[in-house]
Formats: sequence, structure tokens, C-alpha cells
Amino acid sequence: MALGGERGSVQKPMVKYAQEIGWELISPEKALNLRRGEDSPILWDVFLTQVQRLNPDFVDRTTAEELGKRITRLRADIEGNLQAWEYLKGLKTVFHEEEKRERNVKLVDFDNPENNAFHISYEFTFFNGRNRIRADVVFFINGIPVLLVETKSPKKEDAIEEALDQVKRYHSETPELFTLVQYYAVTNLIEFYYSASWNTSPQYLMNWRDETAGKDFESRVKSFIAPARVLKVLADFILFTRKDGELQKVVLRPHQIRAVHKALLRCKDPKKKRGLIWHTQGSGKTYTMITIAKKLLEDPVFEDPTVLMLVDRNELETQLFGNLASTLGIGDVIVAESIQHLKELLSSDTRGLIVSMIHKFRGMPENLNTRDNIFVLIDEAHRSTGGDLGNYLMRALPNATYLGFTGTPIDKTSYGKGTFKVFGIDDPERGYLDKYSIKESIEDRTTVPLYYSLAPNELRVDREVLDREFLELSESMGLSDFEELDKVLSKAVNLKNMLKNKDRINRIAQYVAKHFTENVEPMGFKAFLVGVDREACCMLKEALDKYLPPEYSKVVISKGHNDPEWIAKYHLSEDEEKKIRKDFRDPDKLPKILIVTEKLLTGYDAPILYCMYLDKPMRDHVLLQAIARVNRPYEDENGIQKPGGFIVDFVGIFENLEKALAFDSKDVVGVVTGVEVLKARFKELMEGKGKDYLSVVEGKTGDKEVEAVIENFSDDRKRNEFYEFFRELESLYEILSPDPFLGPYLEDYLKLSDMFSVLRTCFEKKELPPQVKELAKKTEELVKKHTKGSEIEEVIKVYELTPDNVQKLLRENISDTVKVFNLIKSLMKEIADKSKSMPFLKSIGERAEEIAQAFKNRQITTEEALKELERLIEEKNKAYEEQAKSGLSMEAFTVGWIFKKSGIGEKQIEEAQSKIEEVFKENPYWQHSEEQRREVLRGIYKILMEMGIKDPDELKRITDTVFKILEA
Repeated sequence: MALGGERGSVQKPMVKYAQEIGWELISPEKALNLRRGEDSPILWDVFLTQVQRLNPDFVDRTTAEELGKRITRLRADIEGNLQAWEYLKGLKTVFHEEEKRERNVKLVDFDNPENNAFHISYEFTFFNGRNRIRADVVFFINGIPVLLVETKSPKKEDAIEEALDQVKRYHSETPELFTLVQYYAVTNLIEFYYSASWNTSPQYLMNWRDETAGKDFESRVKSFIAPARVLKVLADFILFTRKDGELQKVVLRPHQIRAVHKALLRCKDPKKKRGLIWHTQGSGKTYTMITIAKKLLEDPVFEDPTVLMLVDRNELETQLFGNLASTLGIGDVIVAESIQHLKELLSSDTRGLIVSMIHKFRGMPENLNTRDNIFVLIDEAHRSTGGDLGNYLMRALPNATYLGFTGTPIDKTSYGKGTFKVFGIDDPERGYLDKYSIKESIEDRTTVPLYYSLAPNELRVDREVLDREFLELSESMGLSDFEELDKVLSKAVNLKNMLKNKDRINRIAQYVAKHFTENVEPMGFKAFLVGVDREACCMLKEALDKYLPPEYSKVVISKGHNDPEWIAKYHLSEDEEKKIRKDFRDPDKLPKILIVTEKLLTGYDAPILYCMYLDKPMRDHVLLQAIARVNRPYEDENGIQKPGGFIVDFVGIFENLEKALAFDSKDVVGVVTGVEVLKARFKELMEGKGKDYLSVVEGKTGDKEVEAVIENFSDDRKRNEFYEFFRELESLYEILSPDPFLGPYLEDYLKLSDMFSVLRTCFEKKELPPQVKELAKKTEELVKKHTKGSEIEEVIKVYELTPDNVQKLLRENISDTVKVFNLIKSLMKEIADKSKSMPFLKSIGERAEEIAQAFKNRQITTEEALKELERLIEEKNKAYEEQAKSGLSMEAFTVGWIFKKSGIGEKQIEEAQSKIEEVFKENPYWQHSEEQRREVLRGIYKILMEMGIKDPDELKRITDTVFKILEA
């Protein structure tokens, strides 16, 4: 067995470890029988037995059969997946004939794991009548597939990306399977990632880490697929939410799962009543809160509690909290509509979930409810519970447990006092019940790094005025709420006058328009423009419309009762604002720029948001909250990833970061990096490794350049080191361009881009892994504009491989190495284009891959590679002629072709051809009918046995090859 092979090193060990911890193995053949064919995702016998066992008083076999049909016919999309999850959770019903009523049906026993049947199978083939896929490992609970794992060899550099591409294809081609599967994982033994089904972008992949387990593959597998943990994920850590009308699905990340566990332990501890959880902005804090609320309500140990969630207005306006009943899969959720309504709810001892805003506690009487099973979850605790409001809250509910959640760390002004003293009292050393820092979130790719650039001096406000009227004011320190910020700014008369000077507003609009069209729009991303107040937003909009199409931007501000007409015309109805929020997230829709001052700066997620033009003084918590809008990961449909988030500072806040962010340096390390650092890194790469790589082609032109690149990077390790180098360099270029700083480096950067393109063209498959996908957008545009710079790539060409053209290519005045790659690329393109209609070409394609791999690994010489490719092309052309003359259907000809390649004599094949043709004529719908497919399989088996093939392994090998090629 080859060292590091996918099956031997990853798939088989995973199956073995699963068996060791309680999963029963079912062979692919047995699983197929239990499924009643490839077109069913469930193990029917197991499902029918378990459903009757879990619902003995009202589910018989007939009802169970009907239920199985119902769940396998759900909509093949995320909506159907939600319904499947609701069935798994026991939230769906079946009609009980005797009682003449609907009753909740239990498909999984989450309370008693031993009552469930846990099965694992591998090489899981699924066919939906159009497409057939083969998943590596599938896990079943009570016969229902809930988890799929795609495994890859640790020897593959692009293993995770390739595995994810396959999962993406499974969703696209066989969505019926993913109606039931709730989450998936991809692993190459070294790396282990997971995500919710229906989320197939790399931005949703989460690195599996279990702090209680070892870091070796066995430990990671066993902790991830432990039956109890899988049940826990299905029951507690999957959430379906609707935001702005869109259904989204989330599976919690390891840091969220950890925080839920700690929070529940704290809530069970009668001696400790406080806890503070800092999970940095953008890391899913809201979903952590929701999951904790759900568990508090479901766990009998809390004895029918009251859970009070305090959120801000922006969160409520996303409708996420208004729709919590469906999100949590629990009973009614009550949103407190007024101070009086909240008072009535608490004084009347209402149980369940109440959602409110902190300001509704104003004037609340003492000891309103003294129960100790009241749990208060406070979002953005650093701003919600300051001053009198926090006092009113805690006096009204004196025995409640309070968990504060924050997206920003403790600021220096708050140590030992106020909010953080209240919440951190039970964790005095660290101050946090749980912590997930900015640095950790970037390392985990939960968020992307943030970069900033200072606008030109003439656009920034006077530094002395900024310091005097804002940064040095004691009331501005530790600012945690936009309302507080606006109060401070309302007194900064000179500062606001500077910010809203009409000439300055016009010049800023001009700058933003130019920067956006040159820097942001070419990357395919969007932007926020943040004005100092509502009036400034409207002024910026009117100025921006002079330089950009009006439909490019929208103003999103709160309404004022006495707004003059020129501001009131920008008021939005609730539906209008909802549409704008939704359209902004869509790369193909307008607007591209949102002009805001406080709305959408908290509680709004738009991963496509890349740039924030900041023209509002901010500091501390409000600054971190605002700039975190641009820290969400994003990848477009071509695999181009957002390199980071970018802030253009028109105020001058970032001139003195220590003053603007008064936190412990360890907590905000790496929060935002100046563009000068990026320039220094670009220079370092170009003048260091870049020079070394460019020396490979120094003094060479045309095919000699190409040959030098190919020769130098034929080793996989060296080539992947170059890919890593160029990926970082290209990311820096995308952020910095266009900038005069880049001028001296452009020619060399173009040459490195061409080297990258040559390697991608010569060494990578047609479907490229993400690290070598298409050039990023600005780089691609640069290459197009400077055609001279890409002459190196012109040598690699694709030919139509007629006999004459092959001879012409072999006579060309280019190196033999380049000829080999041109033949390989031309042959592979022709096979990719024609193999659907001419399946026999697939076997030729496999041979071409083998030759290419042997040549790249230097197992055969250039001369040998040329000869083998020439022979293979002759064979291909001869196959075309034979097929045209045969008069056979493409299926029958392909089967004969495979027989020939398996060593069966031509005379035997000729005698059997009419029988092969007859098999396909009798089963014309074999690709869409499982029964006809079985008939074709039987027919080919019979013909092979008549031809003298008796060995069972050989029979299976040939028939497997036939179906692999015909169905691929």
C-alpha cells in the first residue's frame, strides 16, 4: 500500500476509529441493499425499525414507510434541509388515526443515545436520475444520513480545496442527498475542517479543534465523530435563521461550542451569578447567545426558567431576534414592546424567552421578580449596562444570573469598575468567562485582517481641534455606544463644522469616487461611507452623485421628526431599507456604496463589504465595532478571496492608534495595520524572493523562458512554495493598486504573474485548486493591458490535434519540453470537450494523465514523453475512425473499446459487439432507471463470462471500469 494514499492513510483509519467508538460499519454492498437502490439516501430497514421502536404507541410499519417517503421527498434545497432538521429534532408530526390528531414523531432520541442506531459506510454511491456521485464516508443515525466526510491524500498540496470542490459538486448535482445531510467535513489527515451543509464556500469552513483531545488524526476524528458529540451538534449547535428574508444555516465553531459549555456550567453554579464572554466582532457572538438561550430553555435542570435577552435596536431590526421561535425550534418568543409591557411580563412571572432592549428597564422597581432561575443574556454588555440602566436591571432582578457578551475587549478606563467589575466579579484574574481574541479569529480565518490608509493631509481635520474637542475629552474615553458618541460630537462645534465644510465634503466625494472606481470596484467588492451625522450623510450623497451614477449609493439613516425636506427625501420605509440591505450583499446588484452614520455600523453583516471611508471621529469600542463591519471573509464565484478589510481615514483617528484604541496591547494586537506596512512587505518580497525567482528567466526569451520556468519548478515542493509566495504578493498588489509606489515594481511583477500563469497552465489540472485559480482581478487587468509582459505565456498553446497539426507542432522551432506540455494541454482540452459525447476518450485521458505525471516527476525523458504522446494521439485518431465506421451506438463502441484495453482479443469483441448493442437497445433509459442499469450490468457480466472471463475480481474490475467511464 502506498504511503500517504487517500484510502489507506485517511479513509480506512477514519472508518476504523469510528467503529472503535461505537459506529457500526456497513459495507457499500450491504448499504445499497438496505437503501433499496442508489436513488435512496436512507437505510430503510434500519429507519423503519428505529422509528417504530422510538414511537411504539402510534407508529406502525405503514406509518413508518410513509414517513420515510415523506423525508426523502422534501424540497432539494436549504428549505427542505430545514424541514429535515425539524424532523430530526422531533418538531414534525404524523397523524394518529385512532386519536384523530397530529402527534410529534421522534426520529432520534437525543436524551438516551443508547436508543439510537449509529452506522457508517464508505464509497457511498448516490444517483438521482441525472447525476451519480460517490461520497467517501457517510454517517447514519437511525438510518438517516446526517454527516458526510470527504477524504483526500495528505500528499496532495491542494487536498482540502479539492475535497471542498467535490462537496460543492455533490450539492449541485445531487441536492436530494443534502436535503438530509446536516453537516460535512473535509480532511487530508493533517487538516480537518467542517461546515454546515448548504454552505460550500471556503469562508464557511471551520478548523476542527478540541482542547480536551490530542492533535493527532485519531484523536481529532474520535472527538469530532463521537456519537454523543454528533447528537449534540444536531440537537444544539445547528441553527437556521432568517435575516432580511433570507434563510441561512449555521453550525457553531469550536470557540462558540466552548463558550456555550462554559456558560451553561456557570448557570448551574449556585455560587456564581456573573460571567463575561468576549468573542471578537465578526466571530458569531450572536449565535452563541442564541444557543445558550435555547439550552437554558430546554434543559430540565433549569426548571422552566425565564431567559431575558437584551439586544440593541439594530439587532431587532434585522428580524433575527423577532424570528427566534423558528430559529430555536421552541415555543413562543415574546418581544417586549414597551417599558410597561416588560414590567408586566416580569411581574407576572412569565416563563420562556423574552427579548427586550436595555432602555426598557428605566425606572423599573426593585425586586420585581426575585426568582433565581432567571437568566439575563446581555449583548454588547460594555455599552448596555452602564450607569443607571444597569442598576435598574440588577435591582429589579436581584437573584438572576447575568451573562454579558461583548465583541470588544475591556478598555483601560473600565478595569476595576462599572460594567466589567459587575460581569467579571466571578472571574477576577482574567476578567472573562471565555475569550476569543482578534488574533485568534484571524488565525482561524473567522475574520480577515484590517488595513488602513490615511487620506491626504488636506482632507483630514485639524489635529489640534480633533484632540481638544474629541480625543482628549474624558467623556470620549471608553465610548461604547453610538448614542453616547453622538452626544459628545454634538458639543464639538468646531470639529463638526470642519467635517461638514461644503468644499471639504465635495473634495471627499471626489476622492471617494476615484478611490472606489480604481481600488474597490475592480476587485468586485463594496463600500461604506461614514458621515459624522445624518446631515453630513445627505451632503455626502449629493456631492457623490456628481462623480458617480446616483444608483451607486444609498443613504441609510434614522428618521428625524423635524427633518427638512432635503434630508427627509432620504428617509426609507422598513421594506425599502430591508431591500437595500439585501441587495447590498449581492455582488450583481446595486447599491455599491452605503452612506451611514450609526445605522448598520452594528449588527449588520455583509461579507462583500471591503472598504470603509471613515469621516466620523470614533474611538475605543465604537471604533472597533464600526471597522469590524469590513472584517468578514468573502469569496466570489471565481474563487477570488477578499484579502482583508480596508479603512480610509479622513479624520486622522489612526494617526495615533494608542489614543484611539485604549485597550491592553495584547488584546488588540493586529487589529488594524497601516498601508505603509503592506508596502514594506511588498518591497521585501519583490527584492528578496522575487529577485531569486526572476533570476530563473534572466537573459532568456520565448520558449527558453518557458522551458526555464518549467525546469526550475518541476518539483512539487518548489512549485508550491512559489504559489504561496505569489499568492501573498498578489494579495498585497490587489490592496495597494493603483499606487505610484508600485511603479518601479510593475515590470517585474508582470513577469512573476506570467511565471505563475505558465506553471498553472502546464502543471495544474483543468479544474484548478484555489491557490492557483485565475489571477485576481486587478492583476488580470494589468496583464491584459501590458501584452508585452505576457509574451512568456504565448509559447504555451493549444492545438487541434489532427495528424497534420501534430507533425507541424513537432517540427516547430521550440524546445521539446514546451512541445510536450503543448501536446498534453491540447490532448486534455480535446478530451474534456468531447468525452461527454465520446466516453471512450476518458480512458485515453487517463493515459495522458499518467504520461504527464511521469514526465513531471522525471520518470520518463522528454523524448520518451513525446513518443508516448504521439502514439496516444494516433490511437485517439484511429478510435475516431473506427467508431465512425462501426455504426455502433456510442455506449456499445465504448464497452468494446474497454474490453480491448483489458486484453480481450479483437475477434472475440467483434463476435460480441451485436450482443453488447442489444443490451443497450433493450435498456435505453439505463442512465435514469436503476432497474435498467442493473439489467445492463447483468448483460455485460454474461457477455464477459461467455468470452471466457471467469475470475470474479477480473469481472468486477472490467464492469467497474465500464460504468466509471460511461457515467463519469
